[in-house]
Amino acid sequence: MKIIGYLNPELFYFFPFNVFFSNKVLDQEVPKDSPITFHFLAKFFPEKVEEELVQEITQHLFFLQVKKQILDEEIFCSPEASVLLASYAVQAKYGDYDPNFHKPGFLAQDELLPKRVLMQYQMTADMWEEKITAWYAEHRGIARDEAEMEYLKIAQDLEMYGVSYFAITQNKRDTDLLLGVDAQGLHIYNPNNKLNPNKSFPWSGIRNISYSEKEFTIKPLDKKKDVFKFYSSQLRVNKLILQLCIGNHDLFMRRRKVDSIEVQQMKAQAKEEKARKKMERQILAREKQMREEAERAKEEMERRLFQLQDEARLANEALLRSEETADLLAEKAQIAEEEAKLLAHKAAEAEQERQRLEVTAMKTKEEKRLMEQKMREAEQLAVKLVEQSERRLKEADHLKQDLTEAKDAERRAKQKLLEITKTTYPLIAAYSTPPAPPEAADFSYDSASSRLDFKDSDMKRLSMEIERERLEYMEKSKHLQDQLKELKSEIESLKLEEQQQQQQASMYSLPAEARGYVPEPAYIPHSNRNSAYMSQMAFFEEV
Repeated sequence: MKIIGYLNPELFYFFPFNVFFSNKVLDQEVPKDSPITFHFLAKFFPEKVEEELVQEITQHLFFLQVKKQILDEEIFCSPEASVLLASYAVQAKYGDYDPNFHKPGFLAQDELLPKRVLMQYQMTADMWEEKITAWYAEHRGIARDEAEMEYLKIAQDLEMYGVSYFAITQNKRDTDLLLGVDAQGLHIYNPNNKLNPNKSFPWSGIRNISYSEKEFTIKPLDKKKDVFKFYSSQLRVNKLILQLCIGNHDLFMRRRKVDSIEVQQMKAQAKEEKARKKMERQILAREKQMREEAERAKEEMERRLFQLQDEARLANEALLRSEETADLLAEKAQIAEEEAKLLAHKAAEAEQERQRLEVTAMKTKEEKRLMEQKMREAEQLAVKLVEQSERRLKEADHLKQDLTEAKDAERRAKQKLLEITKTTYPLIAAYSTPPAPPEAADFSYDSASSRLDFKDSDMKRLSMEIERERLEYMEKSKHLQDQLKELKSEIESLKLEEQQQQQQASMYSLPAEARGYVPEPAYIPHSNRNSAYMSQMAFFEEV
């Protein structure tokens, strides 16, 4: 004995049913070479899945059947709805999305979308998986039965949901049509359009349904409306259509009545079971959340511990660096202080040198002024000496001329005296007693000599005066030469001092410029001034 399940036409749930395989099975023309697969499917579909699918197993089997019909394209579904339904199917199979566990490619082996949708867009499997995963991540916290129920809620709004199609023809036009049977009623479709019916017969508007061989008749409840007749290809098709119509009509009428006690008890038990499972899921979710929070807190504490350790390590390293930096800064400060002291000392020395140079420059200026004054005085003295020498020369010339004239006068006087003596001497000898001639001669000679002596005394006096003036001139000339030598030595010393000042100024020019002080330029005599000095000195030497 084996236990399988079947769907009761009156109640939408599965329950165990005993099948005794000892009974003889009728002969069937079925090939026995390969295994035979049987699909147990629901024959009738509920109008509202959230109200009529009571037990979880019934809901799961309906979910599997509707999912297979959508993937096999027996139920048309738009691409957007297909992606959403696929995300609920993934949630029902894998549970909550975990990026650490559900790596890219985990849906590669699952069939989630109809082939028509895959062929409609030029998208790779990874792109479809990314879109499905984006919706799948939003379903966090939904249980498997809830995800399946959400799947069925979306699927029951599709146009082809729960519709069984049969090929029929009308007797008048002999056109091919499709008959659709579902929980709402009967619908007539064009073969090329299974979504929008051309005509519908709701169960509440049908009075009678019957068939005679291949002819099928639908009588509306409103007698004013025409009876609709169509033909099927086979008689057994009419039987199947009639069974579907009876079953769906009975379920349609039963849904609008009060549930039986058995159904009420079953719904109550299912409700209690759902509440219990929901409570268990909530407890499990709460425990899972608490565990996740504890793990997150643990990870946060570990992360915080590692962060604090890193911060402590960085703080220690920073402290060591700060200590090293402080030591280095202290050394730099000490070096800077020493350099500042050295610079201050150099600045003081430079300032002293600057002041000394200023004093030297002032002295040089004063000495220059004194030298120029001495030069002017020497020039004036030279001019005076030249004038005096010229005057003395003129006086000497006059004296020489007077001396020459005196000598000429003396010479003439001597000649005249001789002439006189020569003429008077015989007369005196004739008229006087003859004195001794030497005495007379001596007398006359004495008088002449006295006159000569008189002239000689003037000449001596004049010569002495000329000699005295010559001596004075020589003394003055010697004094002037001494002054010229002294002036030369002063000029040479000034030149040496100026050269030294220039060298010192060039040596201290950088610190002075660094202090913002520009010293006065040292006195440098020009070439024309040197030439004037040299010409004056040459003139003094000549003098």
